Amino acid sequence: MIPSKPPLALCVQFPDPRLESRFSEAQLRHWVGAALFAPAELTLRFVATEEGRMLNREYRGKDYPTNVLTFCYTEDADATTQADIVLCTDVLKSEVLEQETTLEAHVAHLVIHGVLHAQGYDHEDDDEAAEMEQIEADILGTLGFADPYAWEQK
Repeated sequence: MIPSKPPLALCVQFPDPRLESRFSEAQLRHWVGAALFAPAELTLRFVATEEGRMLNREYRGKDYPTNVLTFCYTEDADATTQADIVLCTDVLKSEVLEQETTLEAHVAHLVIHGVLHAQGYDHEDDDEAAEMEQIEADILGTLGFADPYAWEQK
């Protein structure tokens, strides 16, 4: 018997519309679902540099845009995961060139990364980072993408 996927309520927002025609809600939902281990209510939001920088500054004290921010609102581990995952279009497009990957592979990776954060995974120390990176690589592998951390070893 195939295990059922956890329930997912997903809202996709493109205040920065540059990638809206590139990624369908169905495609994004598939990537989110691949990384989901429990019921969730998530928003994926694709933003431009200005909003990405403001959010990173206001909530992390870092005055620059970053590739992905996850805002998790769930405190009870048994409750439905509720989170906003914000992806900065300009940063991820720049990283695609730097990492010599495709936009599709990188967005899939960052979506999965954000979903794992929403479920409590982190990379604050080496052991946590290694565990999270391995989970990401495994999930991406099941989706047909290469290990996103292999470029760091070039």
